[in-house]
Amino acid sequence: MQFKNTIFIAAMTAAAALSVPASAATLVSAMTPLNIRTGPGSQYGIVGAIPDRGQAVILGCIQGSLWCEVSYNGRRGWVYSQYLTASLSGRSMIVAEHLNDVAPAVRYRAPVDVVGRTAPPPAITGTLVVRPATAEPLVITPPPTVRNYVVSHPVAPVYLNGEVVEGAGLPDDVALAPVPDSDYDYAYVNNVPVLVEPSTRRVEYMYR
Repeated sequence: MQFKNTIFIAAMTAAAALSVPASAATLVSAMTPLNIRTGPGSQYGIVGAIPDRGQAVILGCIQGSLWCEVSYNGRRGWVYSQYLTASLSGRSMIVAEHLNDVAPAVRYRAPVDVVGRTAPPPAITGTLVVRPATAEPLVITPPPTVRNYVVSHPVAPVYLNGEVVEGAGLPDDVALAPVPDSDYDYAYVNNVPVLVEPSTRRVEYMYR
């Protein structure tokens, strides 16, 4: 009888071990307010955002890409890993520089409702200049008149590799439009209207 109990306990222990994930979920932190998109690219729609220093669970990253799938507040989507940090061996590191150590490789599976669409994604014309990890967050509050002008006067969008965030730099070939009676220019980058400081071409504010 004691032998049977021992076998039963061992079997239950093995089953419990199989039900536990091989590794605990890895938490990552956003270095800046970061868009969550429906797919791994700036051409996909925005479904939410991780706030500055907000934490999300990283589910996996596409091999050879800087886009990773995360879960944040019950919502799953894709974010650009250049603006994520993770704690590895007690040190905070940028996820994009340690993808293999932070998350498993995954593939993007397009939802059924978009499979078979013939319209190609927008052309990528350049790459955003990544904001330094040590950069201080930008804090400006544009007046409502600036927002009204930018939103009511849309310009042709430009699509860039990476994710547009406050503090990122725009390539020289991205055309900027002036905002009347303002020190800022503006552009529509990756479907997001942004205010830009003309001399540095740095994104100062985003209208999400």
